[in-house]
Amino acid sequence: MAHQVDRVVDDLGSTLTQLKDSMRGMPLHKNGFKAAHDRMARAMGTLTTELTDARTAIKA
Repeated sequence: MAHQVDRVVDDLGSTLTQLKDSMRGMPLHKNGFKAAHDRMARAMGTLTTELTDARTAIKA
C-alpha cells in the first residue's frame, strides 16, 4: 500500500510540472483565473504533504 502512495505522489508531482509547463505564456490575471490557480496550487500542496505524511502510517 505504501508503494501505491509513493507512486501517486510521484505521478501528482509530474502532472503538476506538466501543468506548469503548459501554462507558460498564459494570461493568468484574466477572469479571476489567477485566484483559482492559487487555490488549486495550495490544495495540491496540502494533498501532497498529507499523502507523504500518511505514507509512514500505512503498512503493507
